[in-house]
Amino acid sequence: MPHSLILNLLPQSSIPSQFLTGRHLHALFLTLVSSVDHALGDRLHDSTADKAFTLSPLQTDFRFYKRRGISKLQHSHQIPISAGTPCWWRISLLDDTLFSQLTQLWLNLNPNHPWHLGPADLYITSIQGTPQSSQPWANACSYTQLYEQASESDRAIDLTFFTPTAFRQGKFDTTLPTRECVFNSLLSRWNKYSGIEFSQFSIESIFPSFVNIRTEIVADSRSKFIGIVGDVNYRILGEIEPTQIKQLNALADFALYAGVGRKTTMGMGMIRRSYR
Repeated sequence: MPHSLILNLLPQSSIPSQFLTGRHLHALFLTLVSSVDHALGDRLHDSTADKAFTLSPLQTDFRFYKRRGISKLQHSHQIPISAGTPCWWRISLLDDTLFSQLTQLWLNLNPNHPWHLGPADLYITSIQGTPQSSQPWANACSYTQLYEQASESDRAIDLTFFTPTAFRQGKFDTTLPTRECVFNSLLSRWNKYSGIEFSQFSIESIFPSFVNIRTEIVADSRSKFIGIVGDVNYRILGEIEPTQIKQLNALADFALYAGVGRKTTMGMGMIRRSYR
């Protein structure tokens, strides 16, 4: 059962911008995991395989955020986050086993226990795991429900890329959100974690019909990542079985939890379906 959890955070001191990178937030997540299961934290740290979680960048804006007509989230911070600034951070878990192993973390959360992000102390004031009008990124839904609720007739799939997204092709990255890159990324994670494998799956009927994207650069002291943000509307065209339409819609709904592309455990590739 995939979960999209929102951790509401309150920094007790200023967080310098160089400690707001995906790498530092990834380390904070592993610290949270290790606090309840040190061996699990070590396994997640050492694993090079596709991991059963994704993270968002740290957010200080509690609304969807648009600039120049393109929806996105804050993916980098040029200035420090001041002490006392309410923040939120999304953690998605794709595997029931991982969620259950972290149950003690959610149940025994101490709002007076400080966690460290660089030199700053943070308090986790609350965790949201169900949809809220003020926080649309919080959610949970079983894989069975995702599949059963997916439409067999909806031929419009509108996806919004909220943080920079790129895909690995061979030895290099591409920023172009082709049907192969997007839907094969979702399919791989669905088949790995859902227990409902789509073995007879085809993307040949999917075509982008509207694109409004731009590239963004995320840089830290070690590397530079280039990805796209914005909106891509895909359409399912031609003669196609209802079951295949249902599978494509299930993957589109799953995107909220799974993300796509590279560095989803460091805040990149956050996407979700939008309905017009």
